[in-house]
Amino acid sequence: MAEAARKLGVAEQPLYREAPNNIEAEQALLGAILVNNDAFYRVSDFLKPAHFYEPLHRRIFEVAAELIRMGKIATPITLKTFLPAEEKVGDMTVAQYVVRLAVEAVTVVNATDYGRAIYDLATRRALITVGEDMVNIAYDAPVDMSPSDQIEDAERRLFELAETGRYDGGFESFNDAVKTASTWPMPPICATAICRASPPACATSTAAWAACNLPT
Repeated sequence: MAEAARKLGVAEQPLYREAPNNIEAEQALLGAILVNNDAFYRVSDFLKPAHFYEPLHRRIFEVAAELIRMGKIATPITLKTFLPAEEKVGDMTVAQYVVRLAVEAVTVVNATDYGRAIYDLATRRALITVGEDMVNIAYDAPVDMSPSDQIEDAERRLFELAETGRYDGGFESFNDAVKTASTWPMPPICATAICRASPPACATSTAAWAACNLPT
C-alpha cells in the first residue's frame, strides 16, 4: 500500500535496490480504464494482473477486467464492493484512492503505452528472479543436482520467459529480452557455453536459440 501512495507523498531514499517498476504508469492506466472502460481493450490482449508491481493495483485491474468482460461498467463505485474497505493507502481508504485514480486520469490515448511499460518492467523483474535463483542455486546446490542439471533448468526457465512473446503478438528474441534487463549483470546466453550453436545464428531469434540446443 505504501508503494501505491508513493506518488502523493515525499519520496524516500530507498535503503535497498528496488525491483524495476513504474507506479505512476500503473496509476495512469488504471485511472484511464476507470474513466473509459474502452481503454481496457487496448491492453487486455497482453496485460495481466500479475504484471502489476503494486498488489493493490493487481486487485483493481483484476476486478475491473472481470466487470468489463461481464458487460458491466467498471467505475470507482462498482469496484468499491470488491475491494478491501479496511485497508489504507497512505491517509486514504482504498475506495478514496480508487476515486483519486479516476479523478487524476489525464487521457486514455496513452493507455497502450502505459500497458507496454508495465509489461516490460514485469518481464525485467522475471529475468532478475531467474538470475538470482541461478546464483543462489550455484552457491548452494542440492546434492542431487549436478551443474549440467542447473544449466538445463536455467535454459528451460529463460526459454519459457522468452516464449511468452511480446505484446504485439510476435516472439521476442532471447538476446533482446536479456538486453532489457539492464539491472541483471549477466552476459547474453549466446556468449556462454550454454549455447552450442555459433553466437550469430543463435542471437537472431528465439527459434534459432531453441534449435541450437536440440540434441544432435
